[in-house]
Amino acid sequence: MRFARTAALAAALAALLVPAAAHAVPAADPTGRVPDRIVTLPVRDALAVLPVRDEDRTGYERTKFKHWVDADKDGCTTRVEVLKAEAVTAPEQGANCRLSGGRWYSPYDDRYIAGPSGLDIDHLVPLAEAWDSGASSWSPAEREAYANDLGDERALIAVSAASNRSKADQDPATWLPPAAGYRCQYVTDWVADKTRWGLSIDTGEEAALSKTLSNCPNAPVTVTLAR
Repeated sequence: MRFARTAALAAALAALLVPAAAHAVPAADPTGRVPDRIVTLPVRDALAVLPVRDEDRTGYERTKFKHWVDADKDGCTTRVEVLKAEAVTAPEQGANCRLSGGRWYSPYDDRYIAGPSGLDIDHLVPLAEAWDSGASSWSPAEREAYANDLGDERALIAVSAASNRSKADQDPATWLPPAAGYRCQYVTDWVADKTRWGLSIDTGEEAALSKTLSNCPNAPVTVTLAR
């Protein structure tokens, strides 16, 4: 029964990826840009579509995900771009994009933090977890794009250093935010991020996500697929 439901949802997802003019060849874009592929599904349906596979960390090294680059060459790295975007009170920006002052909210542990030094930028789905779930087969460029994903505000999040280091590379089977009121948002965003990057889940992760989401609104998630 579950297989049939998953197959039906996968077919629905595939249909959503077809260009709006069904069966027509999209008009050529003179820039060569690939048209955005956007999908929207209730989060529990999105979870059901994710492939379930065993994880494998063979060959993982954090350095295989080049991160905190300055993709737009404005002098600010990805880390700083996230800090600027998520500040509750804007920091001052000095030479070499150095930030001082400012105030941030860390939703993982429901606390405010003054100044950027007490913050980490968390990869919502950790780099090691991404590797385990499919990124091991990606090109270096794809892994760099994942590690610096500013195209979806759910992918990178400024949180307290303490909460981020408590999480480390764990998935929701073994770690959820200490702030219980944020857990529905966290697992919903986790499903969205895995959908965006075409990553799989393992059985323990699937069970934990399903259990948590059963107590959450079946909110729609809209994702622009990255690959």
